[in-house]
Order: sequence, then C-alpha cells, then structure tokens
Amino acid sequence: MADCRPLGFLISLPFAFLSLILSLVGLIVWIIGSVLTCICPCCICCVGVANFAIELIKLPVNIILWFIELIPC
Repeated sequence: MADCRPLGFLISLPFAFLSLILSLVGLIVWIIGSVLTCICPCCICCVGVANFAIELIKLPVNIILWFIELIPC
C-alpha cells in the first residue's frame, strides 16, 4: 500500500482523458504511416511518423504515472 497515491490518480484523470483523444489521433497516424511504409519501404520519414504516433498512443499511461509519482501523498 506504500505506492498507493489516490490523489495523484484523481488529479491526472482529466489530463489522461485529453491525452486519450491525442492517442486516438496517434492511432490513426500510425495506421496511415504503417500503410505508407508497406507500400513504399524506401520512404524513411513514414517510420519516424509511425514512431511518433506510438508515443502518442502511450501518452495517457505516461501522464497518469507522472502524476502518481509527482504527488507524494
């Protein structure tokens, strides 16, 4: 129970919701980037876009963990 920080979790929920919307945008960008990479594998910029989209998809979890670590009680 030492790692339980409910206040940090509750404060992070609105920001996690906003980042959830961004992660949905990231999902769409990732799908488009993956299709473009399959069609034209020589297009290296699509790989960078797909990696950025994956970071957007992970954003809600990262924000919740950041708030939980930030709030000490």
